[in-house]
Amino acid sequence: MKIRPYQTQDELAVVALWENCGLIRPWNDPYKDIARKLTEQPELFLVGTETDKVIATAMIGFDGHRGWVYYLAVDPEFRQMSYGKALMREAERLLIARGCPKVNLLIRSTNKQVIDCYLSLGYVQDDVISLGRRIIEDLPSQEG
Repeated sequence: MKIRPYQTQDELAVVALWENCGLIRPWNDPYKDIARKLTEQPELFLVGTETDKVIATAMIGFDGHRGWVYYLAVDPEFRQMSYGKALMREAERLLIARGCPKVNLLIRSTNKQVIDCYLSLGYVQDDVISLGRRIIEDLPSQEG
């Protein structure tokens, strides 16, 4: 797998991958999420390709205090090949280069397989509660 920054022509393939991996929720318009990411640290939006096909993604951010990884996805046909691990290691490398001391992840509590994967990579459950409040309501776009 080749890892590179997202390119605008990747949009449809990325959204299709996220749909295939079950990452899209009605309250998160993927096209708007991509557009927002491209306004902040677009070089930290990675795609993994094999023979020019988008098969993996990771959306990374650094706020000066913590790093975050969102939309980590690997096409089900390419799982068990350590591609998710490779993307996480690249995310960590990019964050370390920015002086980031810690990476945080948000994983749905029902997603045991993904939780186990991150535990195997050395991540631990922090003793925190994640709270959120939607301040912009996204209506699904008609793109795609």
